[in-house]
Amino acid sequence: MIYLITDFGSQDIYTGQLRAVLLRHFPSAAIIDLLHAVPDQDVLAGAHLLAALSCSIPEQDAVLLAVVDPGVGGPRRAIVLQADGRWYVGPDNGLLSVVRARARHWRIWEIVWRPPVLSATFHGRDLFAPIAAMLAKGEWWDGALLEVDNLDVELAAGDLLQVVYVDHYGNAMTGIRQGVIAHGAHLGAWGRKIPYAQTFSAVPEGTMFWYENSIGLVEIAGNGCRAAAQLDLKVGLALQVIN
Repeated sequence: MIYLITDFGSQDIYTGQLRAVLLRHFPSAAIIDLLHAVPDQDVLAGAHLLAALSCSIPEQDAVLLAVVDPGVGGPRRAIVLQADGRWYVGPDNGLLSVVRARARHWRIWEIVWRPPVLSATFHGRDLFAPIAAMLAKGEWWDGALLEVDNLDVELAAGDLLQVVYVDHYGNAMTGIRQGVIAHGAHLGAWGRKIPYAQTFSAVPEGTMFWYENSIGLVEIAGNGCRAAAQLDLKVGLALQVIN
């Protein structure tokens, strides 16, 4: 099983090309689109979303192909991470570092294999996808990977008190994991205190609240309204915990 998480969006040419290369190398592969709307070029948000989404994947040996790569074509390495039984393929720019930091067991390899033709601006298609297909098939190409001690870029892996994603309902996901904030506490945004509720129906229509969402992150929402619009919540906005 191959899972995709990128900032490619769904209207451009990139996701289709990624899937085409995966299927060229592994025609019977099952490919799941986890998320193609990571905030554009936002490696920090992508790292926290990847860590949260991967926790919901049950399969051992699942392959997660992650591409948020504003430095593509530059000196950053291409890497494979094995963490707690799952495989991750992507750039060494911090995108995989939150997963690595939270893992109990991990190993890292640099991708030293190169295809005959390598686009300077689309390593997701030409470099990462063939390696992801290789791993999903259970193969190991001679000389493709070189084990290394650690990542070059490490982002802070603790809970991130800021908005990392706004969905099409206007709900704002944060980088805070469930269980970190006491249910009696409020979240603060723009001077507004936002209380906890377990479900949308637990508060009156039009009321803002925070809750623990289905992938284990704290999320700000409104019952019957768009919290992001009402509270001016944007990706990167810092939040406060008010006890």
